[in-house]
Amino acid sequence: MRVFVAGATGAIGRSLLPQLIEAGHEVTGMTRSADKAAAISAAGAKPAVADVFDEDRVRSAMVEAAPEVVVHQLTSLPDRLDFRDSSIYDATNEVRSEGTRILIDCARAAGARRMVAQSIAFIYAPQGDWVKDEEAPVLDMAGGAFGEACRTVVEMERAVVGAEGLEGLVLRYGFFYGPGTYYASDGTSAEDVRKRKQPLVGKATGTVSFIHVDDAAAATVAAVERGAAGIYNVVDDEPAPFREWMPLYAEALGAKKPFRVPVWLAKLVAGKPVALFTTELRGASNAKAKSELGWEPRYKSWRHGFKEALG
Repeated sequence: MRVFVAGATGAIGRSLLPQLIEAGHEVTGMTRSADKAAAISAAGAKPAVADVFDEDRVRSAMVEAAPEVVVHQLTSLPDRLDFRDSSIYDATNEVRSEGTRILIDCARAAGARRMVAQSIAFIYAPQGDWVKDEEAPVLDMAGGAFGEACRTVVEMERAVVGAEGLEGLVLRYGFFYGPGTYYASDGTSAEDVRKRKQPLVGKATGTVSFIHVDDAAAATVAAVERGAAGIYNVVDDEPAPFREWMPLYAEALGAKKPFRVPVWLAKLVAGKPVALFTTELRGASNAKAKSELGWEPRYKSWRHGFKEALG
């Protein structure tokens, strides 16, 4: 099929393009940076240079590519995630709201029949079971910057799944690790763990679902090719609490074990949202993606994934 990838040079895009081409698809990759167009060509795809907010340019590029499927992998996150900074989500919120609208409108104009969009699996409300399926309530009523980001994500998901004339699939990815991610060996989260700046808070019961970027890309290829419209968690097989995965992540990095701090101190230093995140976060189940997309993660657990990706 002809596939148009917006966000072709991001962490997933760099793995996604070669996987799509290997699967036999004709790929156009969009980037806003002319300097990155060569990397798209080197991967075997056709580059299209456009900023997502330049609607005329995006429309022109997409109509020229005439894709059957449009893949939305655009975000605009900072180089370092500092959750004390209330503005860290602002740029990505705009991409997920106005940018998504533009991509949907341009996809229709180009005659596409299907759209696959990136979302997040760490969006579930902190209540009940520690591992959630796609029907579980989400954090769209939470306060603060993360709550606003969650509401933007939910609106984006509704826009994609409900887009008239398009089969909309939303992939809720877990925490990324692997090349080009915060949790890569040269990523900023790895740096913070080495400096012991990411402590275990309280009982550290907050539960994380991880996914290697190569596995996220493989799930995206599956969603391009098959599956009904709807929402899918794309995570590995083993959700785990902070108290379990973070010491092993530090070990894989060759770092010292993280400090432990009480919840009250974390709230005082980093703020209530950060403390709640590390104690109340919910993980996600990948059963639907495995069953309906016919996808299996190569790295079934972060345990061996960390060792291979960080070794």
